[in-house]
Amino acid sequence: MEDLFGHSYPSTSKNLYADIILPVPIPRAFTYSVSPEIQDEIGIGYRVMVQFGKKRILTGIVAKVHQKAPEAYKAKPVLDLLDDYPIVNALQIKFWGWIAGYYCCHIGEVMNAALPSGLKLSTESKVQIHPDFDLENPNFPMDDRELAILEVLEKNQEMNVDQLEPLVVAKDLHKIIKSLLAKKAILVYESVKEKYSPKTETRVRFSPEYLLESNKLNGLFEKIKGKEKQENVLLKYLQQVPVFNNQELNEKGLSKKVLTDAGCSPSSIETLVKNKVFESFKVKISRFDPIKIDERPIELSQDQMEAYESIQHEFGNKSTVLLHGITGSGKTEIYIRLINDVLDSGSQVLLLLPEIALTTHLVSRLQKVFGDKMGIFHSRYSDNERVDVWQGVLSGKYNFIIGVRSSLFLPFDSLGLVIVDEEHEPSYKQFDPAPRFHARDAAIMLAWLHQAKTVLGTATPAFESFYNAQNGKYGYVKMDKRYGGAELPHFHLADILKDKKKNLLKLDFTRLMREKIQEALNNQEQVLIFQNRRGYAPYISCEECGWIPECEHCDVSLTYHQYQNELRCHYCGFKEKVPNKCQACGSEKITTVGSGTERIEENLSLLFPEARILRMDLDTTRSKYGYQKILEEFGSGNVDILVGTQMITKGLDFDMVSLVGIVDADRILFYPDFRSGERAFQQITQVAGRAGRRNKTGNVIVQTRRPDQLIFKEIIEGKYTEFYRQEMGDRRQFFYPPFVKNIKIVVKHKDFKITETAASQLKNLLSDIDGRKIILGPEKALIGKIKNLFHFEIWIKLERSSQAQEHFKHEMSHKISALQGDKRFRSVRFLVDVDPS
Repeated sequence: MEDLFGHSYPSTSKNLYADIILPVPIPRAFTYSVSPEIQDEIGIGYRVMVQFGKKRILTGIVAKVHQKAPEAYKAKPVLDLLDDYPIVNALQIKFWGWIAGYYCCHIGEVMNAALPSGLKLSTESKVQIHPDFDLENPNFPMDDRELAILEVLEKNQEMNVDQLEPLVVAKDLHKIIKSLLAKKAILVYESVKEKYSPKTETRVRFSPEYLLESNKLNGLFEKIKGKEKQENVLLKYLQQVPVFNNQELNEKGLSKKVLTDAGCSPSSIETLVKNKVFESFKVKISRFDPIKIDERPIELSQDQMEAYESIQHEFGNKSTVLLHGITGSGKTEIYIRLINDVLDSGSQVLLLLPEIALTTHLVSRLQKVFGDKMGIFHSRYSDNERVDVWQGVLSGKYNFIIGVRSSLFLPFDSLGLVIVDEEHEPSYKQFDPAPRFHARDAAIMLAWLHQAKTVLGTATPAFESFYNAQNGKYGYVKMDKRYGGAELPHFHLADILKDKKKNLLKLDFTRLMREKIQEALNNQEQVLIFQNRRGYAPYISCEECGWIPECEHCDVSLTYHQYQNELRCHYCGFKEKVPNKCQACGSEKITTVGSGTERIEENLSLLFPEARILRMDLDTTRSKYGYQKILEEFGSGNVDILVGTQMITKGLDFDMVSLVGIVDADRILFYPDFRSGERAFQQITQVAGRAGRRNKTGNVIVQTRRPDQLIFKEIIEGKYTEFYRQEMGDRRQFFYPPFVKNIKIVVKHKDFKITETAASQLKNLLSDIDGRKIILGPEKALIGKIKNLFHFEIWIKLERSSQAQEHFKHEMSHKISALQGDKRFRSVRFLVDVDPS
C-alpha cells in the first residue's frame, strides 16, 4: 500500500486511514477509517462511498492511505469501495491540486468538475409499507388515494417515489406521503445507486449440447418441422454463424436485433430460448459507431514540412511551441504528423478544441486518419457516453483524445503531446462554476506534469502567448502562406453612416454588401453573415417616452425574440410576452432597436427572397446534433446564406463560401474591456478566413461607422505584429496583462448595502497584504444585478513573480474566510476569478 509519495504501509493494519477528496467546496480532504475487509483493496484513485455530515452520502476519491488518525475529529468509516481498480491516477490528483491552488478554489470543486456525472453516486427516495402496519385493520382512516398507494406497495416490496406519481395528481403526492408517514403506514428512505450503466445488447447462441453431435442438430430440425417461424430463426442464425466450420464462433453468438431485422419473429426466438435450444446472454458493447479509416498517407507540402521540422527543432529546448499559421495554411496536416509520431512512440495525445460541435470538419478528418484509436469528449455527450470515453482512456482503448476543456481531466497516464487549437479562443476560459480555469494554461501545466510537449495553434495568437514567444519562453513557428497557393480574401470597408446619409442603407445592409451578396448568389456561391448578437433585436423601446423593458431579476434590458414572440433575459432566462403598449405612458408606439441574428435573417429574406437562408446561434443549436445538422445542410449546398454569431468564426471550411459579411464591426471593437481591440482583430480575421478557401479569392465586407480606425487597416494588411506592439504599449503604460497578473473578485448578495459594505471591507483587508499591487474598486459591476443578486467587483493587479502571486493568493483566501466568519456576511458570496477573460 503506497501514498502519493511512495511511502509503504502494511495492508494488514487494523488502524488504516484514507484521506478522501469530496465533491464539496471545503479547503481540504477528509480522513476516514478503513475497515479490515477492504484494506487489501483500497488505494489511491479508488472511488469510495462515505457519509458526509449527518445525512449526505457522497462519492469520494482516495488521495492518500496512511496510519495517522485525525486529531480534530473522530474518523467515520468508509462505507464502501466502489471500484476493482483505480479510476483516477496520482498525476491527476496532483493536477487537481495545482488547479485548486492557482485558481483559488477548493480541490473538491475541481473533482466535481473533473469526474463525469456518471461516476458519481446518486440517491433516490424509496417507499415501502411499514413492517408493523396492518392494511386490513389500519389504526387511522384512509382516503381513496392513500389506499391506492398502499395497495400498490403491498404488491411491490419497494418503489421509487416517482413511480407513485401516476396514481395521484403529482402536486398532491408529497402531501399524501407525508400523511402516510404520520400514520406510520410507510417508510421512506434514500437508496444509493450508481449512475453509470454500460451499454449492452442481448445475444443468443446454440446451447452447447446441440453442437456436440451433428445428429442432434438434424434432429432439432425434424422436431420443429412445420414451425416455419422457428425454422426461419435457426436458418438465419446458421447463415450468420457457420458453427459447423468453426464451433468457437458460437461463443460470441448473434445479436437478437440482427435476427429480428432479418425478419425473424421475436416470440419464436424467445420460444427457442425457453426450450433451451438457444441460450440468451448480454454483452457490453460500445456506444460509438465504428470508424472506417482512410489509408491514404498524409503528404505535407514544402511549407508544411518546414513548419513541422521547425516545431521539432523548437522542441529540442522548449516544451511549448506557438504555431502561428494564417487561416487556411494547413495546420491540421501538421497536427496529424505530430500526433502519429507520438502515438508510434507509445504515448498519448490530447487535442483541445474550443467547441467540438463547431469543428466537425476537423473531427471527421481526424476520424478518417485515426479511426477507433481516437476518442471524442465533450459536453453534448450523455453521462454514460462520457464515462465510456473515460474508461476507454483508462483501458488504453483510446490513446488519442480530441475534446473541449473538460477533456483535460481524463485519466491520462503517459501524455506525450498536447495540442491546443485556436488557442486564442475566449471559450477556453471557464466562467461558472468553479474552478474558473483557462484550458490553454491548464493544458500547458498538464503537459509539464507528464513531461510532454505542447503546441498552441492559431492564426491570431492571444497576446499572452505571443508575448511568451517573443520573450523566448515558448518556441515560435510561423506559417504565412495558404495551403495550395490559395489567396487571402480581399477586404472592403462599407461606411454605414455615408450610406445612411445618401439613403442607400436598406434593412441594416449597405449598398456594397447587398451588391456583393447578389453577385455571390448569381455565381451559385455561398455567403456567411456574422453578427455577434442573437435574438431579433437587442431591445424594444417606446417611441414616445423611451421606456425599455428590463429583466425583473437583472440590470439588463430584455432581448426581443420574434420567433417565439417574447422578451428574454440572456443572463437568467426570465421571459415574458411582448407588450402591446408602453407600461410607462400607455403609448402603442413600440419599436425594436438594433439587430440580432434573427432580425438579420428576416432582413436577408426580404432583400433576397430567392435565397435559401439558415441561422446558427445558441437558439437554433440547443439540441445535441443541432450544429451538425445546420453545417451538413450548408456543406451539402442546400443553403445559400448562413447567418450566425461567433459560432461561424470557428473552424468552418467550405469550398463554396466566396463572401463573408460582418454586419456591425463597431459592436465588436467599441466594448468596455481592455481586450476589445485584441478580440476585434481576432474575430474579424477568423471570420474573414472562412472566405475563398480553395482556388478562388474570397471577399470580406466589413460594415462600420468608423472606417478610419487604424485597426481595420492592420487587419486588412495582416499586420498582427504591428497591432500587437501598439496595444502592448498601452498595456505596459496602464498595467494590464501580460505585464501584470489580474485577479477579479465578485461580491454577491441580495441586499445592495450588505454587498457594498462587504466589498469595501474586503478591499481594506486586501490592501494590508504585503507586496506590490494595485487594487481597483470596489465598483458596481457593469451589470449590477443578476438573478436578484447585486454584484460588486474588485480588481487586483499583481506583479508577475510566482512567489508574490502565491503569497497574495494565500493571504487573500484567509481574508475572505475571516470576512465570511462575520455574521453580517455569512450569506455573502465571494467569487475569485484568476486571469479573468
